[in-house]
Amino acid sequence: MTRVFICVLDGCGAGELPDAAAYGDVGSDTLRHVLERSDVALPNLAGLGLGAVVGLPRGTPWPQATYGRLLEHGAGKDTTTGHWEMMGVVLEHPFPTYPHGFPPDVMEPFQRAIGRGVLCNLPASGTGIIDELGDEHVASGQPIVYTSADSVFQIACHEDVVAVPELYRWCEIARGILRGPHAVGRVIARPFAGVSGAYERTPRRRDFSLLPPGPTYLDLLHERGVPVIGVGKIGEIFVQRGVDVDDHTTNNSDGIAACTRHLQELPEGLLFANLVDFDQVWGHRNDVAGFAAGLAAVDAAVGVWRPLLRDGDVMLLCADHGVDPTTASTDHSREYSPLLALGLTPGRYDGAQEDVGATAFARLTGEAPPLPGRAIG
Repeated sequence: MTRVFICVLDGCGAGELPDAAAYGDVGSDTLRHVLERSDVALPNLAGLGLGAVVGLPRGTPWPQATYGRLLEHGAGKDTTTGHWEMMGVVLEHPFPTYPHGFPPDVMEPFQRAIGRGVLCNLPASGTGIIDELGDEHVASGQPIVYTSADSVFQIACHEDVVAVPELYRWCEIARGILRGPHAVGRVIARPFAGVSGAYERTPRRRDFSLLPPGPTYLDLLHERGVPVIGVGKIGEIFVQRGVDVDDHTTNNSDGIAACTRHLQELPEGLLFANLVDFDQVWGHRNDVAGFAAGLAAVDAAVGVWRPLLRDGDVMLLCADHGVDPTTASTDHSREYSPLLALGLTPGRYDGAQEDVGATAFARLTGEAPPLPGRAIG
């Protein structure tokens, strides 16, 4: 009864990639910079080899640990491209981005379909834009549409003005429009609540992703009857394809609790989790202290998860991109993924992002990986 547990620490990059300059990310080094600017104790992550990965004295790795860095070959530096690549889909071209807002051939059909105009249509901070335009939205009923440096079309609406199911319907309309040359990685519902001067996002965010353009390791596992459980936004990233159980948690605390529960109960198969707060809460807000506290919570969780592993199990922690909270930028950064694992050949391993899915597939089926990636020991 073999199990593989992949836990993606969203945004926890491990140093700039060789092509970081093309993305404006020279000098980004998310994990190292957070550790240098905090005194957070991470004994379990150090045991997995964190210090060796980031090049800091953080103790000696456990003899059973496998650790290193994983290169992202595909274009882009966002959640979708990073997770797809883990599962064997390597993109040659990045998703489109809109530094000047979306063009008329996107916005005009969208406004016709929802029967009203929109506010903003520019790159913006998600929290800042509801502070700036929340009152106008409440008065007019017009949604706040905005983007970022990532390939996203985001729609923010107050839950008392636009019901959440209606907001989701508008996102589905946008997803249908954003095809071909405008095929952004994600359309994101951003509901918020509260009163003027105190607006806050609610937990009912929902992502509407593109379908992966080819088969993923999740698809292949599903075809072979191997159970796949997604925690966090895994189900959304893969549009539920190849995911048998979608445990849709919306923060790290709930995600960690879900992972613990599934490790206690899952007899066999893949447990694939995303812990989003490093990205959406601390990274984008340049909150180093919050980021460090989040790492401490994961460290404590590793102390719980490790005894739950059985003979033959694999536990692998990695990331999808960086989001260095110590730089002036509040956007994602083009970085290596850390590799911190148990249940594989111990020692240093430096490979590629797609090796994550290849390893899960090989361990769970006994077959050679047919998609990009090499099985790790």
